[in-house]
Amino acid sequence: MLAPTGHRLPDFIIGGAPKCGTTSLHFILAQSREVGLPEDEVHFFDADDPIAHPDFLFDEAGKLNWYDPRPGNPEGLDWYASRFAELAGTRVVGEDSTVYLQSEVAAKRIHETLPDVRLIFMLRDPVARAYSQYWHLVTRGRASCRFETALTRHPSIILGSTYAPHLRRYLEMFGPERVMVGLFEDFLADRQGVVDRAARFIDITPFTVAEDKAWFNRTYYPSRPIVQYAINTVSSQIVRHQYRNHFGARHGGAERLRNKIHYYWFRYIHPLVLTSPKKPPMCPKTRAYLEQHLSARNQGLSELLGRDLSTVWPGFSA
Repeated sequence: MLAPTGHRLPDFIIGGAPKCGTTSLHFILAQSREVGLPEDEVHFFDADDPIAHPDFLFDEAGKLNWYDPRPGNPEGLDWYASRFAELAGTRVVGEDSTVYLQSEVAAKRIHETLPDVRLIFMLRDPVARAYSQYWHLVTRGRASCRFETALTRHPSIILGSTYAPHLRRYLEMFGPERVMVGLFEDFLADRQGVVDRAARFIDITPFTVAEDKAWFNRTYYPSRPIVQYAINTVSSQIVRHQYRNHFGARHGGAERLRNKIHYYWFRYIHPLVLTSPKKPPMCPKTRAYLEQHLSARNQGLSELLGRDLSTVWPGFSA
């Protein structure tokens, strides 16, 4: 696809959900010489969504600084197209976002800008996904409280596990022939099979996944969560500044200092506290609540996918 400027635009998008294998699928597909993908998430179609991207909105002396990703903004489309300028020589170009699926605004904007794009969504047991996202927030310095408290402080945890209404929106806009849905559990059991399916979907030659390049975004957890919570009360103020330069804004010495602090914080301090390969178990009462609540939020999902998901996701009944 081409922008009005002649720049290449994506032929496919991996649109989430977070903690469902989106990043691993990105890097696996990028192994194909036919595929061009920016190394990092572009964060475009929902850049003004305060729930998906609270770090993109800044209060500067009482004025809100934000980026306008609406299709009618030519400056924004030029910026978006520039992310793919170096990929023009590949057969197909794509991007990935862990949060396009859950966004209330992204689907319409994507359809207006890229009406023929193909969309891949990866889903996972919604309870396991929510718990995994919580620990991602903790390990990245964004959450400084227990899981039960985080459910009320970080709405993205629940929204990220709300698949049915958002998936239905994409299917209605783009049609089922342009939407592929994969399950994280299938990805674990038969990685090659899911990749082959994705390759056929985006119209590239299937290829063998290199075993040493099959998983990305591996996580280590704090051996003493209470220490991590204390650290995060400080680091949360540092972490959000990493995105200030994402859209090409220029800042002064104070911003450069924040960037250096962020770099050294995660390079030298975090490895000292993230030493456990396993996350702590979830409280059974919390799990029971989430199984009930997230099943209710995903009513009709099994019918939508043509598959009884209760056989894949324990405790799921939708």
